[in-house]
Parts: sequence; structure tokens; C-alpha cells
Amino acid sequence: MSDYIVRATAANNQIRAFAATTTNMVEEARERHNTSPLVSAALGRLMTAASIMGSMLKNEKDLLTLQIRGDGPIQGLVVTSDANGNVKGYPFNSVVDLPLKENGKLDVSGGLGNGILNIIKDIGLKDPYVGQTHLVSGEIAEDLTYYFATSEQVPSAVGLGVLVDRDYTIKQSGGFIVQLLPNADEEIINHLEEKIKKMPPITNLMNEGKKPEDILNVLLEDMEPQILDEIPTRFHCNCTKERVEKALISIGKKEINEMINEGETIELNCHFCNEKYLFTVEELKKLVAEL
Repeated sequence: MSDYIVRATAANNQIRAFAATTTNMVEEARERHNTSPLVSAALGRLMTAASIMGSMLKNEKDLLTLQIRGDGPIQGLVVTSDANGNVKGYPFNSVVDLPLKENGKLDVSGGLGNGILNIIKDIGLKDPYVGQTHLVSGEIAEDLTYYFATSEQVPSAVGLGVLVDRDYTIKQSGGFIVQLLPNADEEIINHLEEKIKKMPPITNLMNEGKKPEDILNVLLEDMEPQILDEIPTRFHCNCTKERVEKALISIGKKEINEMINEGETIELNCHFCNEKYLFTVEELKKLVAEL
């Protein structure tokens, strides 16, 4: 099944909701970065959140970046997304193994430790919008729930889940974000809170074969959810050799000449997708000539 996001409203437009399946996206990220199960879970949760939050952007050229920096062994994560469902991301440390938590779950909070969550929105203004919050749990869903409430003043519930199989591949990955709109009345708020408390883990629902729209129907049952649309989402990096070449030029003529003097082809990697780009000595000489 292809990855996609559904958008919906409920309770007579007092609630807006999003749900996504991101299994293929997170598996591609795992393959590209060769992540351990713990890092796969952390990166997959953040990529899932970014895919949903990207679908909230209004314009095609708008970009969203979610960045976590922590004092745990993963050290940090960076994920970007756009309004068309394109997502890419990378961990600072791809291989981290910690003991499972008492409930048998991967210890994502232990992997990230204490730190900061940055939300950067480039929406065509002179300067991008930057929101920042401390990690309140390091489990990512709770951290984003706190961010929405404190930085955007939007009461929200965020659920994220990544299930890693015995062979380290991604068995299930998905998530939801449900937000109360300003006109929500107290009865709806209380009812939604009770539904969220009783909500099973999202990967359990996905293991039962439930799709994103089914997950929203479970969560918003009795509140007349209306599915508005469906958006494909995928791992996609827009890096090219030309883009990498521009980055190489930016380091300056002196540094490039030092590479030329070493007399060997150099290899540069894209952080986001781990794609390798080779530049021969002749190509480096051409860049210097152009400078």
C-alpha cells in the first residue's frame, strides 16, 4: 500500500484531523541511512509528523523543517517536508542501541535525551518562522503536542508510531494529529479527551489492517468525521550533482585547490538521502577555472 495522508473535519467543523501511513517512507529512510531499530523509530516518528504538518502548509513552495538536538546518543534528527507530501530526513547518529523500556518498547526518549525541538516554516516571508520548545518527554508525539499548545496556541493531540520487525525492516509506521478549532465547545473537548485516552497504539490499529481514514473514524467516532481529501506522501530528496557542486564552490578556491593537489577523486554525500556524488580532479580544475 502506498503512503498517504487523509485530512478531515469532525463535530460540525469544531475539529480538524489528519492521519497518515508512512511505512514505505520510513523503510526507505532506514535503508538509506542504515539505521538501528531505535534510530529508525525516532526518525520515523519525526518524518511522519513532518509529513502531516507539511500537509497543513498553504502554498506549494512552503517548506517545513523539524529539528531535534539532544544530549542522548542519537544526538539529533533533522527532517524537512513540503505541502506536496515530499519528506526527507537524517539522524546525527544512525546506530544507537539501548535496552528496551519496561513496557517492551524502544527507548526513543533515552536515545534523544534532554534537548530542544525547533520548528522552522519557510512560507515566503523575508524571514522564516521559528518556533522552539524543550523536549518534554523525548517521545516526539508528546513534544509536538506541547509545541502546538504553547507556541501556536492550538490544543492538539499527536499520535506517532513505528513498529520495527525482527529483521529490522519497518513493519508499520503512521500517525495522527487532531486539533480543536477556536469554536469548539466544552462538551466536544471533553468527549475528544476521553476518546484519546482510550485510543490504542496506532501501530496496533495498523496491524489490524486499519487505514488512515479508519484510524480517524475510530478516534472521532460519534463526532461525524468527514474525510476531505487524500495526499500521497513519500521519501523524496531534491539533491542533484549540480546542487552539491554549488555547495562545493562555496568553500572557496583555496580549499578546492588543496583537493586537486591530493590528486584523487573526492566523494561528497547528501546528508538527507546519503546519495554519493563523485568529483574527479578534472572536474575540480574546471570549478576552479570558473571561479
